[in-house]
Amino acid sequence: MRRIVFAAAVLATAATGLTVGYKLGAGGWPRVDSLATTEVAPRPAQGPVLYWRDPDGKPVYSSGPARTSDGRAFVAVRSSEEPDFPIPVDDDAAARSIARAPLSADRSRRVLFYRNPMGLPDTSPVPKKDWMGMDYIAVHEGEEAGVDGTVTVNLDRVQRSGVRTEAIARRQLARALRVPGVIQVDERRVRVVTLRSDGFIEDLYVNATGQAVRAGQPLFRVYSAPIQQAQIDLIVAMRDQSRGGGEADRVLQGPMQRLRNLGVPESRIREVRETGANSRTLDWPSPVSGVVLEKRIVDGQRVSAGDELYRIADLGTVWAIASVAEQDLGKLRIGDPATATFLAYPGEAREGRVTFVYPDLKPETRTARVRVELPNADGRLKLDMYADVTIRSGIGGAAVVAVPDSAVIDSGSRQVVLIARGEGRFEPRAIRLGHRGDGYVEVTEGVAEGEEVVTSANFLIDAESNLRAALKSFGVRGTGP
Repeated sequence: MRRIVFAAAVLATAATGLTVGYKLGAGGWPRVDSLATTEVAPRPAQGPVLYWRDPDGKPVYSSGPARTSDGRAFVAVRSSEEPDFPIPVDDDAAARSIARAPLSADRSRRVLFYRNPMGLPDTSPVPKKDWMGMDYIAVHEGEEAGVDGTVTVNLDRVQRSGVRTEAIARRQLARALRVPGVIQVDERRVRVVTLRSDGFIEDLYVNATGQAVRAGQPLFRVYSAPIQQAQIDLIVAMRDQSRGGGEADRVLQGPMQRLRNLGVPESRIREVRETGANSRTLDWPSPVSGVVLEKRIVDGQRVSAGDELYRIADLGTVWAIASVAEQDLGKLRIGDPATATFLAYPGEAREGRVTFVYPDLKPETRTARVRVELPNADGRLKLDMYADVTIRSGIGGAAVVAVPDSAVIDSGSRQVVLIARGEGRFEPRAIRLGHRGDGYVEVTEGVAEGEEVVTSANFLIDAESNLRAALKSFGVRGTGP
């Protein structure tokens, strides 16, 4: 079997050799050097020149011959290099085709050129794609930027885009400023209970911090030698008065004044005059109604003149000390209404007013303290309770020219509004802004009262207004596309 296979292989090789020799001898096959691979020359570009592009491939084009900043010539792009652009072969037909411009899909309007879909200053006379594969957007006749600085948009597109306008008017801007706050005691309603003479506390009636007291309610019972001596002088003067004499009244006024100087209540002075009794101790009354914030005495303690015994505060009105950022201070005015809400009482709000702005700032937070007075007749607001304070600033101020917030196109470095001129024409107008409030913003420069400003779909029109810059970048001159 192996011999048979080997013989077949030998016969096949011999037959191949005979065939090759025959072809070479007859000249039927090419020479060996003609078998080398030859390069196919690139097909030269044909057709008319459509436009000229930057030699470095940058997105810079020209409708005529141009040069770069370093003097190199732009590269001509012919019709054969843009297969998607239907240009006739002869130059005259090409010029007529460019003048006509391609029709849109509905064959109703002519396409003037194509712009970058991302709003970049890059246009093309033919359909193309950007570096992300997005199709360039066709700009039809009637949608190009006007020579007077306006942007003309087809009325049908205006309706489909939902463009809305509003007349510019003067209005009062009230801004809701929401800031955190803390409930504090009204400092004008705090009283300190003290003695003007030395004494000893014998009984303590109010002996707990936070206890509520009424005006005239006894706080403690005290023995004081100077008060005892002043009472004795008053009783002696009363006895001299009973004996008669022109000097009796004058002598009576002296001891009474000494008791007043020692802080003895008028009720005790009347009691001494009516009864003539010299009580050894005195029940000291509370000067005000309120809550005991601090208690610094105990039963049996010896106290000195001037020692603070109690600190009592009337909490019928409290302060909400709000922290307002430095940049918002210029909007606040004394008397601005404010509303405070609390986590402890959801859905319940207290109305108050701004009564004072403190003259200093906290350097750590760059905030200022603003005092808002709140009613607290029911005593539900506790000291140091957190509050969410909303200050409505600007109410009652002068009316200013204002536009809706949605009308302003703010790029960070510029603020622009679009003024509607009618019949699909819009004028981009640079403005200068002022205060904000109630969904409006003050315009200090750039517009006038009564003009119509675009309030919705303005970003679409702003993109159309960038076409003028795109045309300049493309280098359109004369009768270019």
